[in-house]
Amino acid sequence: MENLMKKRITATLVVIVHLLVVLGHGVAHEQLHIQPNIWQRTFIALVIFIGPVVAMTLLWTRLQKMGLVVFLLTMAGSLFFGVAYHFFVPGSDNALELSPGHWESLFKTSATWLAVIETGAVAWCVWTLKNAGRHKECR
Repeated sequence: MENLMKKRITATLVVIVHLLVVLGHGVAHEQLHIQPNIWQRTFIALVIFIGPVVAMTLLWTRLQKMGLVVFLLTMAGSLFFGVAYHFFVPGSDNALELSPGHWESLFKTSATWLAVIETGAVAWCVWTLKNAGRHKECR
């Protein structure tokens, strides 16, 4: 049971930190007038913002394994989306193409931190799910 509580607290902390960085990144987007299109806004709302909160909520119920799977999928989706648009796809959303400045610095830093947090979350979810079979509370 102690292991389950650690998983819940870990995931909750990761979700909170992730959301705070997402909000900071969103402020930088607004200040730099970088507007995602409609499908990107929908993806951001559902996968990057709401999905991790749903996953965290599921972890605090009897549906811990489903919560871990949702957390893994949303963090993997967030990671792929963010890395693609912030570092590979040319355009105003590419952090590597922005000139130095206050909001540009926040944009670049938050994009980098999102990639780090999401990579860590994906790794943690994979590790936790791999070990879930050994612990009956995550079935």
